[in-house]
Amino acid sequence: MFKECAIGANGHQKLLYLCAILLFMACSHSSEAFDPLDPFGNITIKWDVMSWTPDGYVASVTMNNYQMYRHIMTPGWTLGWTWAKKEVIWSIVGAQATEQGDCSKFKGNVPHCCKKSPTVVDMLSGVPYNQQFANCCKGGVVASWGQDPLAAVSAFQISVGLAGTSNKTVKLPKDFVLLGPGPGYTCGPAKIVPSTVFFTPDHRRKTQVLMTWTVTCTYSQFLASKYPTCCVSFSSFYNQTITPCPSCACGCHNKNDCIMSDSKKLSTKGVNTPRKDNAPLLQCTHHMCPIRVHWHVKINYRDYWRAKIAITNFNYRLNYTQWTLVAQHPNLNNITQVFSFDYKPLVPYQSINDTGMFYGMKFYNDLLMEAGPVGNVQSEILLRKDKTTFTLKQGWAFPRKIYFNGDECKLPPPDSYPYLPNSAFGVLPPAPFIIAMVVTNEQAFFHEDGA
Repeated sequence: MFKECAIGANGHQKLLYLCAILLFMACSHSSEAFDPLDPFGNITIKWDVMSWTPDGYVASVTMNNYQMYRHIMTPGWTLGWTWAKKEVIWSIVGAQATEQGDCSKFKGNVPHCCKKSPTVVDMLSGVPYNQQFANCCKGGVVASWGQDPLAAVSAFQISVGLAGTSNKTVKLPKDFVLLGPGPGYTCGPAKIVPSTVFFTPDHRRKTQVLMTWTVTCTYSQFLASKYPTCCVSFSSFYNQTITPCPSCACGCHNKNDCIMSDSKKLSTKGVNTPRKDNAPLLQCTHHMCPIRVHWHVKINYRDYWRAKIAITNFNYRLNYTQWTLVAQHPNLNNITQVFSFDYKPLVPYQSINDTGMFYGMKFYNDLLMEAGPVGNVQSEILLRKDKTTFTLKQGWAFPRKIYFNGDECKLPPPDSYPYLPNSAFGVLPPAPFIIAMVVTNEQAFFHEDGA
């Protein structure tokens, strides 16, 4: 197509414009799910045929989350596909189909699911031992690879009937759909790959499965929601001005259903209960975002500087489990200490170390509670100055990008950042003045109005 465009566009300007538009659309579509901070991130679903049965096979289905900072939180993943023939699911261990479908043609032994396009979900923890499978039964919650590689996997075993009993007669399922726990993932076609090799339980002998195919799913924030899901606000010790989240940063489509922080409705029974459609119940704010991240430039030392990060939840219906926060800033290559979050540098390109992931300490602050008095987590970071680049001028001390749970947050426009007063170019104000300013700023940005 593009070759024909190039040839025909020599004397036709309109055709050239049309070709340019087509090229742009093609490139945009192919890069929809590309994340420059996690260029190789994906979820890979692998089917390993372990044995043949009289009318089909038994397979182990493993879901590996190779995304560095995007995890699947409650209510967990949902996996669907369409059978290539008239297959049925005789049984599943470690998961279950959401519907059985029409199995009326079967007498006696009835399949677990007869739907042409089944939908499967993970089991909850606490199921009987004989219904469990390795890496199953976590309610569909899957950690990100960067946060916890051992927990970044989910699996179940499936027995498929009416499917063929050899590599030549089995047809691969198609049209895979992954939801986790909302839309956003796009899955490619199943592809046959070399059979998985593994060790026997005594680790003395290698064996391999009978057949393996994989499916790769990638995430696109644009497909997940046309609105951002978080926003960022700024403040600093050298300026009393607080730069708030942009108005309607996450869209104002929820403004008619929000609740004021002092509303009596908050004492209503069930107000914090999640809904099946995951619809939020937001605190009324000017930004109307479920999550606000605040970055406060706190102190400037001779060789170091200090920033404070606070994450506030404005959604009354959702606790954020195993949350992650990714920041991009040129001085993160010299981060010295993180005081109450865990931290891991992310280096998508070997020559650049300007991106890092913050996440909660296990059993301490890895759960971000719903909106209310305890609906926030916070930490401070200490960074060593790079003498060649460090400055407080022109908003340099503020992050270039912020992601929460893998979604990019809306930042204020650069011309609204707290500016450095002229007097600050020389000697900094005395310590008591700085401390008073910090206290004032922190009280302001923790105020419930969500500024």
